[in-house]
Amino acid sequence: MDESGSFHHLATMAKYDPLCGHLRRQRHAEFELTFAEIELILGAMLPKSAGRPQWWANVTDAGAAHVQRKAWIDAGYDAFLLVGKERVRFRRSG
Repeated sequence: MDESGSFHHLATMAKYDPLCGHLRRQRHAEFELTFAEIELILGAMLPKSAGRPQWWANVTDAGAAHVQRKAWIDAGYDAFLLVGKERVRFRRSG
C-alpha cells in the first residue's frame, strides 16, 4: 500500500496481453482481424509501423525487441499482414 492508501499491482499488463488473451480464446485454425478490431481488443492504437510486414514477422530476431510478436506466438498463432488492407491473418502454428 502506498501513502495514498491504494494498492499497486506487482505485475503490470503488457500492451499486447489483451490480444494474446483474445487469440487464446479462438477455436478457428485461421481467421482475420482488421487493424480496427485489433485496436479495439488492445484498447490502444497500433503504431504506424504495423503497416509493414516486418512488424508482423513470426521469426525471432535476437537483435530486435518486437514485444508484440509474443502475443500471437504465446497464443499458438503466426501472423501475416495482408498488405494494403489493414488486416492480419492469424494461423495456428505447428
